[in-house]
Order: sequence, then C-alpha cells, then structure tokens
Amino acid sequence: MVPGLALRLAAAERLQLVLKGASFAPLAAADVSDARDRALANKLITTALRHHGHLSLMLNHLLDKGMPKKSGSFEAVARLSLAQLLFLPEIGDHSALFLAGEALKRDKNAAHLAKLLNAVLRRAQTEAAELRQGPPELLFAPALVKTWTAAYGADIIPAFAQALLDGAPLDVTLKADYPALLELLGARPILADTVRIDQRDKPVDQLPGFAEGRFWVQDAAAAIPARLLNLAPGARVLDIGASPGGKTAQLIKAGYTVTALERDPSRMERLRGNLHRLSYTAELVTADALDYVPASRFDGVLLDAPCSATGTFRRHPEVVWHRNPADIAGRVALQRQLISKGVDCLNPGGVLIYCVCSLEPEEGEAQARWAAEQGLELLPVAAGELNGWAVPVTETGYIRTHPGQIVPGEKGGTLDGFFVARFRRA
Repeated sequence: MVPGLALRLAAAERLQLVLKGASFAPLAAADVSDARDRALANKLITTALRHHGHLSLMLNHLLDKGMPKKSGSFEAVARLSLAQLLFLPEIGDHSALFLAGEALKRDKNAAHLAKLLNAVLRRAQTEAAELRQGPPELLFAPALVKTWTAAYGADIIPAFAQALLDGAPLDVTLKADYPALLELLGARPILADTVRIDQRDKPVDQLPGFAEGRFWVQDAAAAIPARLLNLAPGARVLDIGASPGGKTAQLIKAGYTVTALERDPSRMERLRGNLHRLSYTAELVTADALDYVPASRFDGVLLDAPCSATGTFRRHPEVVWHRNPADIAGRVALQRQLISKGVDCLNPGGVLIYCVCSLEPEEGEAQARWAAEQGLELLPVAAGELNGWAVPVTETGYIRTHPGQIVPGEKGGTLDGFFVARFRRA
C-alpha cells in the first residue's frame, strides 16, 4: 500500500463516525499497529475536530455547489486534508494532496470526486492565509456561544476557543508524596495532590510510576469534588457513576470506606483494573443507581451525574457539535432523579456532593437551586478548601471551573469545566 495511506484511511473512517454523531475514541493498536502512524492519525483527527467550525466555513467557501450528496468518505477526507494543509504545516503539503486522492480512489462512493477534492485543496493552498483567520465563535455551536456568553461574559468565547485549540495537558493525582517522581515525570504541582505534565513523549501507561500505581489520570477540576466531603476517617461513602475510578481512588486515599456504583459492566471492569493497579480496595456494585437499594445508608454520597460533558471540550472537541437543548433537558431530568436517589442513600446529617463536567447552567447552578428547594441544606465551599484558590468559588459557595480560568502555578494553563455543590441532608 502507498506509504501513509493506511493511517489516512483509518483516520477518515474514524472521523466519519464522529461526523455522524459518535463520540471520538482515539485509534488504538488494533486499528493502526505502528505507534508513530497511530499518533499521526489521531493528531489529524483531533486537529480536524478542534477546527471543525472553521473547516465548515472553508468547505462552504471552497465548494461552489456545496457538499456532494451521497459522497462516501469525501467530507472526512476533505476535513483531514484541510486540517493538515492549514494547521499542521510540519507534515507537508504534498502528502495532504496526494493521499487525499488515493484515499478517495479506495472508496467506490467517492472515487469520482478525487479531482474535485484536488481542486479544493489547491485553492485552499493559495488562500491559506485568509482561511486561517476564522473568528473564534465559529469553533462552537451557535446555541453554546449564546449560552456561554450569557453565563460567563462577552469575552469568554475567545478564551474558550484558545483552550479548545491548545488541547489539554495531562493532569494526574498522586497516591502519595513522591518528589523524585515529579522530576521523572517533568510534572509540577498545581492544586493539592494534582500535578500537571505539560509535555510528554510516551503514552500514559509507559510513564514512570504508572505501572507501580503511584498516580492516576484526573483533570485538576475533576479532582476537586471528592476533596470537599470533609468526613471523618472510616466514614461510609457511596460513589455514584464511579468509573473510571479517579474519584473512587481519592475517597479511598482520604480514608473512607467506599462503595463504587457503576451501571455499565465494561466501565466497571475499567474501574476494577484501575483500583487493582493502585492496590486500592472498594465495594464494587454494578447496578443502575435508580434501582440501587443499599443495605444501610451512607455518611456521604458523591454524585458525578451524567451530563452534556461540554466542560471537557479540550479533550473531546466533538461535544461542542453533538449537544442540543433536547439532549440537555433529558439529562437535567435524570440528574434530578439521581439527586433524589442520592439523598435517599444518606444518613440524616450526611453530605451529598453533586458535580457535573458541564458548562451549562441548567445542569449546574439551576440544579443546585432545585436541590435546595427539595430541603437540602447548602454547605458553601470556601476558598481555603482549594488551597486558597478563590477564582472558582462563587458568591453562593458553589464551585464553577471553566476552560477560561488559569489554574494556580507559574506556567498557568486551563482546566475542564466543572460544577460542584455540597449539601447536607436534614
């Protein structure tokens, strides 16, 4: 096969699935065996997804008659090729044009469009400087731009756009204090036991200390909720929606007796594997939280509720195009059911932590107000509980992080969008 074509075909196939609504899962060894080819294929896909809105504008401009109907892999190959031409110049222009044509020739539904795509790409070459200047608001669905501007201010979209294009560094939570490990990882502390690895040249499972269970992957924002329970050692805590296990591991590290609840058997296996690597033990229950009836109630419940996940767009750029008001409304209804279920699982005086990795106020602030109306007592969070970092603490005492905020540390850097509220059962 033509060098580079196999990875291009794999990338186009995966991107085409995402364009149809699937979540992006990076290509694995089973998809592309060579590690360097696999990394390049994933880079092409993620670049195309991060620039999705700009690429849509370009295609509208470059295709005089619009996107061809029933054109097989044409759109996916076009987006990958434009992403390479305009945003990955280090790869080289020639391969973008040549491999685009070769990829379409392998698709009987798109082969007849090879000349059209070549013309589009050559035109893009000549107009490259202008095409790269797309406005930041086009990187997000219009409904999200409207919501986020209202919630976070008129200047937030350029900051979010930069965070989207920059992607996310690797944050990990340390099992214990390992000064030597920080040096080996090239990591720096940013908040409590979260450290950030800005640059790495190896997969996570090949980093120093991973196999020995010295850390687990967890964004700095995702590590905040479990720290806020403030219960006595040995307290019984229920972790609802526990996979992949980062919050479960935090709860165990804090000295709690943990029950981890997860409805999806495959996700439970992932959680089990992570805890095994860390030499941590918890009671693992595979069940739907809405059907779960504990033998006895808990002192604390950590509810990481299913949500739109719009706060994770630095890692999952497709979410900003896959969410709509109906999706969010459905999740809001489920979240309220889960909050009520979490309360039912609590002892009187027990603490409920509600959190979502969403930027949508309906899933965050509005849900917290609803919970308070059901009789839960809000326990406001203070800046001192975040090592003095006051930026995410709202006047009400909620936690609201977003990718426009800069985390503590000399080098800065952003974090995922998260909402956290803490309550006590009367």
